Amino acid sequence: MAEPKEVWITGIGLISSLGEGLDAHWDALSAKRVNVDEQRFAPYIVHPLAPVSFDAQIPKKGDQRQMEAWQRIGTYAAGLALDSAGLKGNQEILSRMDMIVAAGGGERDLNVDINILTADAAGNSQPGFLNEKLMNELRPTLFLAQLSNLLAGNIAIVHGVCGTSRTFMGEEASSIDAARIAVARIEAGQSDIALVGAAHNGERPDLLILYEFGDFNLTGQYAPVWQRKDKPGFALGSAGAFLVMESREHAEARGAKPYAKLTKVVADLARRKQPGAVTNSLQAMWPKLGVSDDKAALITGTTGAEPVTSDERAFLAQHPGLAVRATGTTFGHTMEAQFTLGLALAALSLSRGALYPANDPTGLEVEKADAPTQIVVMGAGHWQGEGLALVEAVK
Repeated sequence: MAEPKEVWITGIGLISSLGEGLDAHWDALSAKRVNVDEQRFAPYIVHPLAPVSFDAQIPKKGDQRQMEAWQRIGTYAAGLALDSAGLKGNQEILSRMDMIVAAGGGERDLNVDINILTADAAGNSQPGFLNEKLMNELRPTLFLAQLSNLLAGNIAIVHGVCGTSRTFMGEEASSIDAARIAVARIEAGQSDIALVGAAHNGERPDLLILYEFGDFNLTGQYAPVWQRKDKPGFALGSAGAFLVMESREHAEARGAKPYAKLTKVVADLARRKQPGAVTNSLQAMWPKLGVSDDKAALITGTTGAEPVTSDERAFLAQHPGLAVRATGTTFGHTMEAQFTLGLALAALSLSRGALYPANDPTGLEVEKADAPTQIVVMGAGHWQGEGLALVEAVK
């Protein structure tokens, strides 16, 4: 049986509340900047997307118009990843590049929803009213834009990525599985190169309502994620995170330089019926990574919601040597994009030879003076799904 192929991360595309591109993110993380809005959707808190000109990666206005915001974010980040990998316009590679996308449901046209509900409440919803509204007030592409795999379709149209395509749904767990499947396919030689990622628009009243039903939203005043135990919840964030992953042989053949290698991705779905289920799940997965010791760094997508955040803290207490960084403090909770965001930050940190500074007044996160060689990325969904990944420096 052939040895598994080494998986390199050769491209990173990032767009978030901190800006766009790797330098902008590194500078913002180094300065401990946080972009948060407590007023726009008060009492709910969001981390809004930084200003961006979508024309730079999506030049056709017609393409932009038929996408919802989360699709524009994702298509833009995908373009940044292809640029980062030196692949933009390389039709020979793009034509066979696989794509694995983690995506949520499409966005609603709230004005149409409000008009329909208002008319119904006033007794003006005669037979055929709903069909008439849907036919006349929704633009033709909106209903298609509800389909999660349209993000992959738009990336294919705009950037010419035309290999196989897979879309995973399932909130945080979807991006864990997207990375896991990408690694498995490349290791097995079933894929040479893949574009893997996700996007999330956190500035959506419909999502805020949805998560409020489960009492998941952070309200009132922003606090770093480790300071929310007495007032738990997550602040939704807008972000797109895409990675180009390829086999070492494929990367070397085209002269590509790696940011890092993605050594392992493991996933689980704990039955959260008993306290500590997530702690036990993470602890059971830990030996599968092959982390050399607890002096590694760890980037977690901790949500701030309970009880899962307390379970994560209990797991971290069993590994006191880890230098931890929680993306939720800086980026908010980007749901489907959270795990891919962690992978991107891990690869970026390894390529820069440093872990970005801690931004945690509780003291759980500590500084790491020496250059990291291994960074674990951890994800535990606010409701279900857990995963770990090991990202390592390329020797």
